[in-house]
Amino acid sequence: MLDETLLRSLTPGVLAVLVRRGADFAAAEDAVQDALVEAVRSWPEDPPRDPKGWLITVAWRKFLDATRADAARRRREDRVEEEPAPGPAAATDDSLWLYFLCAHPSLTPASAVALTLRAVGGLTTRQIAEAYLVPEATMAQRISRAKRTVSGARLDRPGDVATVLRVLYLVFNEGYSGELDLAAEAIRLTRRLAAAIDHPEVSGLLALMLLHHARRASRTAPDGSLVPLAEQDRRRWDTAAIAEGIGILQAALARDRLGEFQAQAAIAALHADAPSTEETDWVQIVEWYDELTRLTDSPVVRLNRAVAVGEADGPRAGLAALAELDEALPRRTAVAAHLHERDGDLPTAARLYAEAALRAANLAEREHLTRQAARLNTLLRG
Repeated sequence: MLDETLLRSLTPGVLAVLVRRGADFAAAEDAVQDALVEAVRSWPEDPPRDPKGWLITVAWRKFLDATRADAARRRREDRVEEEPAPGPAAATDDSLWLYFLCAHPSLTPASAVALTLRAVGGLTTRQIAEAYLVPEATMAQRISRAKRTVSGARLDRPGDVATVLRVLYLVFNEGYSGELDLAAEAIRLTRRLAAAIDHPEVSGLLALMLLHHARRASRTAPDGSLVPLAEQDRRRWDTAAIAEGIGILQAALARDRLGEFQAQAAIAALHADAPSTEETDWVQIVEWYDELTRLTDSPVVRLNRAVAVGEADGPRAGLAALAELDEALPRRTAVAAHLHERDGDLPTAARLYAEAALRAANLAEREHLTRQAARLNTLLRG
């Protein structure tokens, strides 16, 4: 039986070898895909002793064949090295180089995510298209444009780890759609990155993903509706993932090179470690949001900080922090509704929940906010 997980894990390293030998990214990726098709056909009957070496040899032959078949690329054929003798694949992992290439600054975030899933994750175009709910042809065009953009790009200086982490975080935040669990895929790719590079922010992102993912089973009700953190059944949280995430975070923080993902993970750890909302250490969460604000100065961080201030110092303190933010900021109205409800101003809260529902970014959030408005209006009428 063919081990698809093994194939996916080997794909980025094989692709990186071809590119380092002189193939441009697009041609190398096509050759690797052809080699994977050949593996699917032949491995069940005749599995190789060195799977990666086999894939490199076959993919390189496919690339040379394609190069020779294209008259317009004869000149380039003279520049590529001749086929190496078959033998064990080098033990070095070139896949790290691909992380940086797929997060090339000339790519849009959407293209960088798609290319990362294809080249580093080893996913098919169909899988990626289904995950993003777009036609396969549309995703194929996006990936092709991205490959053309990075073809010929050379990383002659250290890549930007922060850009790679942002791309992986984008993948994680897409969550789940269809047969592909993008959150789990992002964790898998970040684990591989953490194994290849010693960087506290990589560890911070991995910890953050694990801590958020640990609460996944409790985030929605059986009917698909959202369950706020305060109402989640904490018995359904994945305690093993929480323990792993906290352990990874503590090791990263001990290096005293704080970054935004470590700070976010610290906040998530405090939520995960609390037996209930009431027993959460909100004062410490506010302190971590202060650190995160210093690192990023993000309006979204300031919005979340206002929620934490409302829990630590009371709803009026939270509303005072909220007053400093732009009224057009997404989710600001929903936060204001929550804080006014906590302060006992139910008419204002009901009105703001209804307004926030109209501005919601997705159906699940809109339905949740609509239910909150209806709940308060029922209380007011009673």
